[in-house]
Amino acid sequence: MEKNMKFPVVDMAKLNGEERDQTMALINEACENWGFFEIMNHGLPHDLMDKIEKMTKEHYKTYQEQKFNDMLKSKGLDKLETEVEDVDWESTFYLRHLPQSNLNDIPDMSDEYRTAMKDFGKRLEDLAEDLLDLLCENLGLEKGYLKKVFRGTKGPTFGTKVSNYPPCPKPEMIKGLRAHTDAGGIILLFQDDKVSGLQLLKDGDWIDVPPLNHSIVINLGDQLEVITNGKYKSVMHRVVTQKEGNRMSIASFYNPGSDAEIAPATSLVEKDSDYPSFVFDDYMKLYAGVKFQPKEPRFEAMKNASAVTELNPTAAVETF
Repeated sequence: MEKNMKFPVVDMAKLNGEERDQTMALINEACENWGFFEIMNHGLPHDLMDKIEKMTKEHYKTYQEQKFNDMLKSKGLDKLETEVEDVDWESTFYLRHLPQSNLNDIPDMSDEYRTAMKDFGKRLEDLAEDLLDLLCENLGLEKGYLKKVFRGTKGPTFGTKVSNYPPCPKPEMIKGLRAHTDAGGIILLFQDDKVSGLQLLKDGDWIDVPPLNHSIVINLGDQLEVITNGKYKSVMHRVVTQKEGNRMSIASFYNPGSDAEIAPATSLVEKDSDYPSFVFDDYMKLYAGVKFQPKEPRFEAMKNASAVTELNPTAAVETF
């Protein structure tokens, strides 16, 4: 990372004191210029985070490690003789919290792990909504505006992608997760504090997102770029593989409901907007096929529904 490039880390406790204005300004600057920031003192109990990390790593070792190794062999990835650009070096499973939980349907989860994940998910849901209100305040939008837009008629969608990125013998040959922007709203990431790998693209350079103990990494999805009329940006990011260490990643996506109508907020548009208006589910249907392609053609395609078929589908994605 360049010396003059300091990744934004926000102490949420300062929102309750004399440094509130400076803290809000830091959040605003991060949303405008980074699309990412990292929060500390966010209210999530550290003992719960430690418990979730321990159980997630144990779950991987017990139930997923062998499946991952079998997958590598089945796809010929156990040798990695040439660079691979169409597969990710990751082991994942998905939890859905809203509108209806699937926690009880996930195999091989202990009751203790389910209970902890349910508690963690609810706390992250509340934190996501608090963060959306902070964004409203910075944007000059009415409190609750973003939550109302996300709600649609069915309520928001909220889910968690639980990932492990095992050691890779040849990191230069394959990514843990290929570069992309996130399609949805606001993303809250609990990542490994010892094994790094997450990078974001800023000013043409890949910048490491620092792994900090008990932090939550926040990033903005495509929907917030549209609603803010480009004032805030979704940013390309990726996970690079490492020769040593298994990186844990628990990313929770607070997204609009399937029928939510997404459009630039009127108060943030001076004349005409370059951004489209659409129903969230329609955007997700498009995104599912072109996740690892640039976002700009997606925005253009949504302006003209018939153009959606012109983009070449190359990937599938969990939309919760």
